[in-house]
Amino acid sequence: MQSGDRRSLARAITLVESARPDHRTQAQALLAALGTARQALRIGLSGTPGVGKSTFIETFGLMLTAQGLRVAVLAVDPSSARSGGSILGDKTRMERLSRDPRAFIRPSPSQTHLGGVARRTREAVALCEGAGFDVVLIETVGVGQSETVVAELCDIFLLLLAPAGGDELQGVKRGIMEMADLIVVNKADGDLKQAALRTCADYSGALHLLRRRPQDPEGYPRAMTASALDHSGLDLVWAEVRHLADWRRARGFWAARRAEQARHWFVQEVKQGLLSALTREPARTLMAELGRDVAAGALTPEAAAARVLDGLSA
Repeated sequence: MQSGDRRSLARAITLVESARPDHRTQAQALLAALGTARQALRIGLSGTPGVGKSTFIETFGLMLTAQGLRVAVLAVDPSSARSGGSILGDKTRMERLSRDPRAFIRPSPSQTHLGGVARRTREAVALCEGAGFDVVLIETVGVGQSETVVAELCDIFLLLLAPAGGDELQGVKRGIMEMADLIVVNKADGDLKQAALRTCADYSGALHLLRRRPQDPEGYPRAMTASALDHSGLDLVWAEVRHLADWRRARGFWAARRAEQARHWFVQEVKQGLLSALTREPARTLMAELGRDVAAGALTPEAAAARVLDGLSA
């Protein structure tokens, strides 16, 4: 896999996404063997439905591979509540990029995990880095209240928006705007170009109201326009991404942020492990018994939860 073979990488991601205990053990050994020596530029992308995320990613990815870079795309799809599989097929919507030998596309179902990313996306990113990819693009499910989790996976976070009136400011949560490093108004072409410029101006004004973050140079975060259809502005987006990444590396913010993210995912793994423990005996039987008592009114939910937690800490 370290040689960059895409088939081996796909099998490795399947392994880390598996919930089987023996597969989890193998996945942990594989990730430990890869280490963190290789680091790619991780770019998170989110946006409102219909903004053209897949088209933008395909055109942007093709531009990068034309420059000799190896690009991995991890596209997180909404999941079926019944089967747990993906509802959408991002790979089918990036047909040209999927045929590029310097690119790798992996759709993954979000399943029950909130935050716009799948539970094992972080491990998939690490595998892509270990396989020698230069850029990893992480496409989230879509803008929502929990989309900010993707900021814990990436180095640069792009928020894509479509041309619209100022009312769209109400449709995007403040939290995700505060997390975004660049806001890109897509579809800035044809009859929509003037609307895109107005939308960009609206967001530029809104960003000035946000407090400047210590990890940003003067003038960031910023809004800009682009068109995945006629390829305009994509080179400027890439230039801004590289400038911001280089600035953070030179001042130590890059390494500090990676360390914070590693600590965050350690805590998340502990939380997920505790939740998994509740599905095994004897906790499962205790949960069922206390659930019946709560339903019958014999115990309050708070008291029942305290008993479960006491049992785990015993």
